[in-house]
Amino acid sequence: MGDLRRRGAVALGVTALVAPLTLAIGATPAQAASCTTSAGPYQKKVEKFLGRPVDGKQSAADCKAIRAFQTKHGIRPNIGYAGPVTWGVMNLMNKQKAVGKNPNKAGKCPTNKGRIACVDLTLQLSWIQDGKKLVYGPVPVRTGRNGYETRTGLKKVYWRNKNHVSTIYDVPMPYSQFFDGGQAFHSVGVSMWNPPGSHGCVNMTGTAAKKYWSLLKKGDDVYVYGRKPGT
Repeated sequence: MGDLRRRGAVALGVTALVAPLTLAIGATPAQAASCTTSAGPYQKKVEKFLGRPVDGKQSAADCKAIRAFQTKHGIRPNIGYAGPVTWGVMNLMNKQKAVGKNPNKAGKCPTNKGRIACVDLTLQLSWIQDGKKLVYGPVPVRTGRNGYETRTGLKKVYWRNKNHVSTIYDVPMPYSQFFDGGQAFHSVGVSMWNPPGSHGCVNMTGTAAKKYWSLLKKGDDVYVYGRKPGT
């Protein structure tokens, strides 16, 4: 989110405090949902991820564990069904964990720019590096949903506002660092795995956004690459 009309002629790239991954279904309140007795198509994979007995059969305990995961990350409907959205989030978490402390192993983020903030849309990860040295991260992020994709390419931080409020949605965007029109790094108060994604900004936890604020400055490079799942 971030209409910078008061800053002059800036493209309207917007973000959101709403939810990696698409296919969020409805907005059923957590308290209104009931626990399903049906096994989902990803039952065994979800059971394994959650440390449950892997038998492919839905039990009351399975449903409770799946539902708790869904509720934590804003997956709807949160009825304990092991469907594609739930498994998609878990699968992404597995891939993110596998990266470890070498997020630029493939060398896709430039190492000849000095300090640069990298955003891997495919893995929904971001980090700051200086040459080949990892300075901070990687941290999970939440980028633009289908139709509001975070734009790829080499950019620069051009404006920072610690207490920015979106002029479109009247929603706080703490620690905003704009790098492409209205697209910015900023903190949000929801899970980084909350589907379907932002309206273009790179959402971060409060801890990560504050660290980025302390490490980056106006004029620093930002490189966005890859493609977010579901876009």
